[in-house]
Amino acid sequence: MLWTDCLNRLRQELSGNVFTMWIRPLVAEEVEDTLKLYAPNPYWTRYIQEHHLELITILAEQLSEGRVRKVEILVDSRPGAILSASEQPATTTAALESSPAPVAKPKREKEESSAKSRKRQLNPLFTFSLFVEGRSNQMAAETCRKVLTQLGASQHNPLFLYGPTGLGKTHLMQAVGNALLQAKPNARVMYMTAESFVQDFVSSLQQGKVEEFKKNCRSLDLLLVDDIHLLAGKEASLVEFFYTFNALLDESKQIILTSDRYPKELTELDARLVSRFSWGLSVGVEPPDIETRIEILLKKAESSAVDLPRNCALFIAQQVVANVRELEGALNKVVAISRFKGTPIDLDVVRESLKDVLAIRARTISTENIQRVVSEYFRIPLKELVGPKRTRIYARPRQLAMGLARELTGDSFPEIGMAFGGRDHSTVMHACEKVQSLREEDPIFNEDYKNLQRLLQS
Repeated sequence: MLWTDCLNRLRQELSGNVFTMWIRPLVAEEVEDTLKLYAPNPYWTRYIQEHHLELITILAEQLSEGRVRKVEILVDSRPGAILSASEQPATTTAALESSPAPVAKPKREKEESSAKSRKRQLNPLFTFSLFVEGRSNQMAAETCRKVLTQLGASQHNPLFLYGPTGLGKTHLMQAVGNALLQAKPNARVMYMTAESFVQDFVSSLQQGKVEEFKKNCRSLDLLLVDDIHLLAGKEASLVEFFYTFNALLDESKQIILTSDRYPKELTELDARLVSRFSWGLSVGVEPPDIETRIEILLKKAESSAVDLPRNCALFIAQQVVANVRELEGALNKVVAISRFKGTPIDLDVVRESLKDVLAIRARTISTENIQRVVSEYFRIPLKELVGPKRTRIYARPRQLAMGLARELTGDSFPEIGMAFGGRDHSTVMHACEKVQSLREEDPIFNEDYKNLQRLLQS
C-alpha cells in the first residue's frame, strides 16, 4: 500500500517523537490521483500542512511512480481517525466561542492535571541548546535565559516576544519551560496557544467546570501563551484571560506571551490588557541574517545525522530568507531528494530540490527590484543610485542596496557590480563590509535595512 511505503520512508526522515505523535495516527485513502490523509481536528491538519505536507507529497509522487500527483490533509470524524486521549497532542486547536459544542472525547484520567502531563505540552526539542542564536534573536534568547534566574521579577514579567511567524518565538518560550522543569520537576508549567485557551475555557463552561479551569490556570509557576493576538473577538475568553493574567502577576508568577506584533499595535484587543502587556519587557525577534541561517541549517543537519556541505548550506540560506520554518522545510526537501536519488547532497541536488523556490525568487527578488525599492524608500532617483556620484545622500543607499542584493539574491560580487554601473567587485565587497559595520554601529541605518528586508520579502 502506498501509505505504508510512505510511512516507512517518513519514519527514517523524521524524529521518532514527531513521527509517532503526528504522522503514524493519520488515516489514508487513494482517490484517483490524490492521496487523502485524515486527521482528527483542524489543529492537526494545520500542523501537517505547515511542517510535513510538502515532504509527504514528494514521497507519495515518487513512491507511486507518478500515479499520485496530489496529497490533501482533511479533518475526519470517523472512528478510524479519532485518536484516544493518550495519542492526542497535549494542546489542541481552538473552537471559536460561537462554534457548536465539540465532539465528546474520551474521559481523561486524573493524571492529566499532574506535572507529568504538563511536561507533555512542551516540545522536548525546544531547548536553548538547540536554538541557533544570531544578531536577530540574541537579545530575546538572553532575556529568556535571564527569566529563568529571576522568575516572576517585575522587570520582565510579562515577557512579550513579538515578530513575524516562523522565527523561533515558540522555541524560545518553550525552552524556558523545559529548562525550568529540568531544574524543578515539580514546577507547574503550562504551554498553550491563544486558540487552545479559548477552547479549554469554552469546554469548561459547557461542562460546568469553570472553577476547575480557573484554579488550574491561576495556580501555575509559569504560563506560556502563543499567538496572544488570536484572542481578538473572543470577549468571554478575553475577560477570563484578563483575570488569570492579573492573578498570576499578583502572585509574582512568570508569564511569557508571543505575538506577531508589538503590544501597542494589538488595537483589536482590550486596551486594559494591552496596557498590562507593556508592564514587563517586550523583545522583538527579527528574520535571521545569512550567517545565522547557515548555522541553523548546519545544526539541523547535524542533529538529523545529515552530511550537509557548507557551500550547500550557503546556497540554501541565500535562497530562503523569510523564516526558520521555511528554511527547515527547504532542508527537508533537499534531504528527501538526496535519499531518493541515493546520492550525497551537493549543489546539483540542492538546485534540483529548490527549483520551484528559485523560479519564484527569480521573479520577485532581483538586484533590479532591490534598486527600485531602495530608490523609492530613500526618495532618490534610480539613475543616481546606480550612478557615479559619491555624495553621502547617494552613497549610503547605494551601499545598502548592494548589501541587500548580496544577501537576498545570491548574485556574485561581479554580477552586483555590473548592475550598479559596472563597478568593480572589490567595490561591492567593501560596500557589504561597510553595511555590516553600520548595522552594528548605527541603529537608524540598521532599522532602514530591516525595513527594506521586510518590504522585499513580503
